Amino acid sequence: MNQILLIEDDRMLAQTLREGLERDGLAVTWKASGTEGIAHARDCDPHLVLLDVRLPDLSGFDVCRRMRQLGLRLPVIMLTARVDEVDKVLGLEMGADDYVTKPFSLRELVARIRAQLRRAYGDLASLDVDTLHAGDLVIDLGRGQVRRGDQLLSLTPTEFRLLVYLAHNAGRVLSRGPLLDAVWGYDADVESERIVNVQVRRLREKVELDPARPALILTVPGLGYRLAG
Repeated sequence: MNQILLIEDDRMLAQTLREGLERDGLAVTWKASGTEGIAHARDCDPHLVLLDVRLPDLSGFDVCRRMRQLGLRLPVIMLTARVDEVDKVLGLEMGADDYVTKPFSLRELVARIRAQLRRAYGDLASLDVDTLHAGDLVIDLGRGQVRRGDQLLSLTPTEFRLLVYLAHNAGRVLSRGPLLDAVWGYDADVESERIVNVQVRRLREKVELDPARPALILTVPGLGYRLAG
């Protein structure tokens, strides 16, 4: 059973979410503070984190950043009542994989959770190769690792899936819509397509030798992105 860590300070909302997710077959552990949530994620290795932006001790942005600094690569979905695009982008910049804006339906949240779990733990196993190459990078699908020589690169699950999809389609121009469907698991709209732009920028910062002059993940103006093949 998939283990979900819910970090939410609103007791009533947390109880409602916990009951709804458990009815859908997910096991949920609730923590009311960022500090408790970080400790549980570090010690208990859940499959996914649902993280509220507004917490009593730390912001959700800080919690996400600290989990990534600890090397925790599990998917993180941020829950936010904010509609400001800057806040959504900031969450992605801190290492979140997706966000859901309150109020949201339980059906939408479950769909987002299932998509993240499927892509983090299931879809890559269907590829009929053990490794992929992207420039001088070696992508180990079995271990979920990316290396440049002896250096192990620290990618989030979404960054890893994005690189795998680009490498699997090296040389092809990929528009943002298909990227969203393949990597995030939902249809494109103007707002969600911005997620692709943010994640590509974050991925470039980790895999390009000079992110200001990308030589691996190329932008094709008006069309999308292409991995140099």
